[in-house]
Amino acid sequence: MEQENAILALAALAQSTRLETFRLLVRHEPDGLPAGDIARALAVPHNTMSTHLNILARAGLISSERRSRLIVYRTDISRLRDLTLFLVKDCCGGNADLCTPLIAEISPCCSNESVTS
Repeated sequence: MEQENAILALAALAQSTRLETFRLLVRHEPDGLPAGDIARALAVPHNTMSTHLNILARAGLISSERRSRLIVYRTDISRLRDLTLFLVKDCCGGNADLCTPLIAEISPCCSNESVTS
């Protein structure tokens, strides 16, 4: 990931409603959520939510898909991976032991056991 793309993504997440929106969408992968459901879940007016969703989409963190009359939003998991890797690429100066706790915290969400549960 280029530094400018990382800055754009981090800037998009540096606002509480957008961060909550992104985290909500991450929890609803892979199905995503319609825009109206997101707005209701976060108690945000629809037009305000639309602005936040557009900012997240321009940063490449989410994508939308029209399903009949609904617009369903999903996180771009590969973009999240790229951003995370960008942030920790040079983690701990090559000392793997220092990175072990970080990896352990990330791994449970992606293990086969949590996916099949």
